[in-house]
Amino acid sequence: QVQLVESGGGLVQPGESLRLSCAASGRIFSFNAMGWYRQAPGKERELVAWITRGGTTNYVDSVKGRFTISRENAKNAVYLQMNSLKPGDTAVYYCNGVPSVGSWGQGTQVTVSS
Repeated sequence: QVQLVESGGGLVQPGESLRLSCAASGRIFSFNAMGWYRQAPGKERELVAWITRGGTTNYVDSVKGRFTISRENAKNAVYLQMNSLKPGDTAVYYCNGVPSVGSWGQGTQVTVSS
């Protein structure tokens, strides 16, 4: 079973950037797609960006043009570059397969506040 560890979150001001990393203990190439999800307080977890095994990327409208997902199969890693952050991006961010499989990691907290 693949274990996932997210990192890179923090407290930033609106307009700033963060780069999240996801390290997998197993081969992420086994997933058809890898994605970044987020869960804001009081809301359900949502998928915000995903990348297929072939490298095709997809984003929800709320992050399109600001977030960039990438993967490095040789390192079993997935990244999320987040630019022009907004308070509405505040959430705990998780990575997982798409669709999600197995257990979730602990996530990494992203807080955007002035």
